[in-house]
Amino acid sequence: MLSTYVQQRYSLLAVALLATLIFGYGAITTHSAWMIVPGAVFAALFALGVYDLVQSRHAVLRNYPIIGHIRYLMESIRPEIRQYLLESDQDEEPFSRETRSLVYQRAKGVEDKKPFGTSEHVYESGYAWVTHSAVPKHITDYDFRTRIGGSKCTQPYDASIYNISAMSFGALSANAIKALNAGAKLGGFAHDTGEGGISTHHRQGGDLIYQVASGYFGCRTAEGRFDPDKFAAQAADPQIKMIEIKLSQGAKPGHGGMLPASKITEEIATARGIPMGQDCVSPAAHSEFSTPLELMDFVSRLRRLSGGKPVGLKLCIGHRREFMCMVKAMLETGIAPDFIVVDGAEGGTGSAPLEFANRVGMPMLEGLHFVHNSLRGAGLRSEVRIGAAGKIVTAFDLARALALGADWCNSARGFMFSIGCIQAQACHTNKCPVGIATQDKLRQRALDPGDKSTRVARFHRNTLKALGEIAGAAGLENPGDFLPYHFMFRQKDGAFRDGNEVYAYLPDGFLVAGERHPDLRDWYGRWNRAAADSFAPKEIPHGPYSIAAQ
Repeated sequence: MLSTYVQQRYSLLAVALLATLIFGYGAITTHSAWMIVPGAVFAALFALGVYDLVQSRHAVLRNYPIIGHIRYLMESIRPEIRQYLLESDQDEEPFSRETRSLVYQRAKGVEDKKPFGTSEHVYESGYAWVTHSAVPKHITDYDFRTRIGGSKCTQPYDASIYNISAMSFGALSANAIKALNAGAKLGGFAHDTGEGGISTHHRQGGDLIYQVASGYFGCRTAEGRFDPDKFAAQAADPQIKMIEIKLSQGAKPGHGGMLPASKITEEIATARGIPMGQDCVSPAAHSEFSTPLELMDFVSRLRRLSGGKPVGLKLCIGHRREFMCMVKAMLETGIAPDFIVVDGAEGGTGSAPLEFANRVGMPMLEGLHFVHNSLRGAGLRSEVRIGAAGKIVTAFDLARALALGADWCNSARGFMFSIGCIQAQACHTNKCPVGIATQDKLRQRALDPGDKSTRVARFHRNTLKALGEIAGAAGLENPGDFLPYHFMFRQKDGAFRDGNEVYAYLPDGFLVAGERHPDLRDWYGRWNRAAADSFAPKEIPHGPYSIAAQ
């Protein structure tokens, strides 16, 4: 293992040391200037490599001393090679270099302005923009928050409208988790634990959203079932502000997972409550419920066991009728989750089959629009807050999601960029070059939690500042006032449409009212075939709203 590291990562440092010794010895024995000059050059290179190893600002240099400077040299001449880089990587990277660069700049606190105006993407199909006002507002307080907690919640949480999305310890390194949670503490926002349980590395003081998934990690029995006593002990911690029941993940909805025994360390086993030496399986479905009514009962149990903290659901929308089954169960039981996080199919992961990542699940904007209007249609929207996740990185992404019905947003990749992710796409290999997605102790030492935590907090602050500036430009006092009509969307035919036409807010209570709107036939068809006691479609008599809609 060590020889591999020396060959692949420390090769130039080793060469510089060897050459320094050879030329130094030659200079001493021969007193030749021809030996002194190259010896001094290699000594300088070796000194540079040693400095790279001990500095904490650049993870690439800590893992790849001397060699890593090639990357920063390329960045320094980026304007001249930018078009080539964008063209060569556009189909391979989930985010453009332009977006990643923006995050880096905001995280580092450097100038993020761009010369020469709008990019050519303004002419493309799908381009969206904010409509600005002739009388803009000036917003000075960028600490935008929303209260999460319905009528049954006794410990509501005033959350920032921008938080760290679910990423588990095990998927991310110890140092990455430390940096994210410490950054959340500095910035006053929340950090979702992901399904891998709560590790010691999460204990940096930042607010936590404890995710309970199908593996019940951190609150499970030896057989892998839910353990209420262990859950209650976890949830009692004041650092945990909310509980999130994960039904599905946008990047691979309906797909379970397996962590092989070879990758399970003692720290991971402790956090998850699993034995060493055995493969760790995350089932595709929960074992605690199988019907919408049972799901609502589980929500109620977790709320009670947590002492009244907000309990919600996270899911990527699949069969729309199945979500309506959940809504009907809320109405029948009088139990509603305090929040629902809508994860888009475009959400990221370090490990997913290509077909799932690209072709399974509903994209975030459409899923958010559907969930928002389903809750409005049932008269439950004021009781349930909505979070949105799925490639939400920039202030514009935030503003658009808020306009379509979100109360707050979560981001995974944006905060990964802030701690140095370079999209090497080696997450599944355990060889992340910047120490983020790896359990390799040598690789993860490159990431200094102290330095990167300040970048996490700075990225959060500067992004919300930019969001406030966009809201002010639209003539609003707060980003929560964004509505669909504040946005325009370019269509495939080149025409553009108002956001109210593309993502309209449907009438409050329309699904439960006696009057039927002819334009909403599809909504009524799904609603009529949804049942609170089963996720299976309900048979209904033939009629104007009897379509077998999924």
